[in-house]
Amino acid sequence: MHNKNIAIVDYGMGNSKSVSNMLRKIGFGAFITSIPGDLKKAKKIILPGVGSFDTAINNLQQYGLIDSLTDCAIIKKIPVLGICLGMHLFANNSEEGNLPGLCWIPGQVRKINFSKENTILKIPHMGWNTVKPSNEDTVLFKDVPQSMRFYFVHSYHFVCDNPENILATCHYGYEFTCAVKKENIYGVQFHPEKSHKFGMQVLKNFVEYA
Repeated sequence: MHNKNIAIVDYGMGNSKSVSNMLRKIGFGAFITSIPGDLKKAKKIILPGVGSFDTAINNLQQYGLIDSLTDCAIIKKIPVLGICLGMHLFANNSEEGNLPGLCWIPGQVRKINFSKENTILKIPHMGWNTVKPSNEDTVLFKDVPQSMRFYFVHSYHFVCDNPENILATCHYGYEFTCAVKKENIYGVQFHPEKSHKFGMQVLKNFVEYA
C-alpha cells in the first residue's frame, strides 16, 4: 500500500472512515485526524462531510481547524478535495445557514429549487446520476468512462460566481454544478466513496495527479 500522506479531516460531520476505506481499497494509505498540527505533514487533504452548513463551520472552529486548513490550501497550495458538504464549505455562504463559509471559491450554496421547472422530482436528490465534465482536460476525471455515474445525496448545490471554477455539471430537474476547482482546491457534490469504480478513479486521480 502506498503511503501518500493523505489527511482525511474528521470534524464530527460524517463519513471519514468510508473515504479512508475506499482509499485503502485502491491501494492508498491515509490518516484520519481532527488535530490542526497534523495537517502540516499532509501532501493531500480530503474534507468530507454530511450534515448542515453552520454545524460544520462551528465544528471546524471548535476543533481549531479553519486557520490550519486555510494555511494549507491557500498559502501552501496543498491539494484539497471537498466532498458533498465539504465542498459547500469552500463557498462564501449558504442558504442553509447564516455563518460565512471558508471563502476559498467565490460562490454561494443554494437549495435545490424546482419553482421554475415542471417536475415531480423529490428533494433531496438521492441516487445515481450522470456527470458531465466542463473541461476535457480536467485531472479529476482522467480515465473515467464518458458515461460516468456517481452517487448523490443532497438538497443544496454550489453556485459559482466565476464559470471557470465549474469543473462538472449534473442534471436533476435543471443543470447544476456538481464539481468545482480553483487552482489546487477541488470539490465534488457526489460521494466518490459510494460510487464504485467511477468514484475509485476520481479518488485515484486526486491522489496521483492533483
